[in-house]
Amino acid sequence: MTLAIDPSETSPAPLSDLVARDAREFGVYARTGGWAFGLMVARSVRPGGQGAEETPKVSAKEFAELAGCSPERVMRYYKAWDRAADDGMVPHFEALQPGQEVELPDADVWLSYYVSRNSATSERGTAIAEAAEAEGIRPTKALEVAENPTALRAAILADPSTARAARQALLDRVREDPELQAELARDVVRTDDLKKAVASESRSADRIGYVRQIAETGQVKTPAGQTIDAPVDLRQEAERHLSLIDELEEDENTGEWATEAYDTMKSLVAETVEADPELRVQERRTKFYSSLQKATKVFEELTFDDVQEFVEDDMVERLEELQQAIASCLTALRGAKG
Repeated sequence: MTLAIDPSETSPAPLSDLVARDAREFGVYARTGGWAFGLMVARSVRPGGQGAEETPKVSAKEFAELAGCSPERVMRYYKAWDRAADDGMVPHFEALQPGQEVELPDADVWLSYYVSRNSATSERGTAIAEAAEAEGIRPTKALEVAENPTALRAAILADPSTARAARQALLDRVREDPELQAELARDVVRTDDLKKAVASESRSADRIGYVRQIAETGQVKTPAGQTIDAPVDLRQEAERHLSLIDELEEDENTGEWATEAYDTMKSLVAETVEADPELRVQERRTKFYSSLQKATKVFEELTFDDVQEFVEDDMVERLEELQQAIASCLTALRGAKG
């Protein structure tokens, strides 16, 4: 028994020329990316300064009308090809004729030359593109973010890692932008929570600086303000606390560690002063002189011009008490000296 076989079941259907063309064009673009379109512009749009009678090529405006797009879009491909030609990546416009095929660079390289936004040609856009290249990312990505601040805000609000990246970028920018520094400072002092946080961090930084000074220079300030050489054990303790603080992760709160280190150092410094008779006397002498200078300065700032307009009995009484206190102080000093 012979079975009849339908030819359609054994032979593939004829390949559509349109499908084949699409596949070929897709393959070209998959391999070369924007270079394929750049080549179309480069071989069909005449270079600047070349007249219509000198070449079969057309102007960017005519090419755009034929393509159904804007002349600006055509010129972005034109300029990208021009930059690549200057780098020796592709032939110059003058060496290309309509319909000519050339070997194209890899697709990824195209992104180094093509910028899809008009803002890239502005001074602001150029700066953004250069910064993007320095960071190792495509300029188009940075320009897209810059043109959509609302999207950037949404990402910062929603994603902690984006917020951290934005914070670091802002800090880098602040270091060289005095105007932005002033604006941020105003924002901080006008926001109670931020103001408290800054004060807390500043206090922690000062305390860590006190410990670091002991560890790195081997010198320390006493409570009265003397600068003395720190004993070996005191310096070693400062180094130990400092190493613990330096090992903290960036997102860890250093406040508690800073307070513990600072309090420990202050206590050890006070013990060092008390343990040395000569140093203890010098410390008290320094403290006495400091208090005396402050009291003298305050008294010297009193003015008695037109005092008759505001004088009260309480003022006189207080000055009389002060006079008695000074007299007692002088008696004690003279007695000690004698």
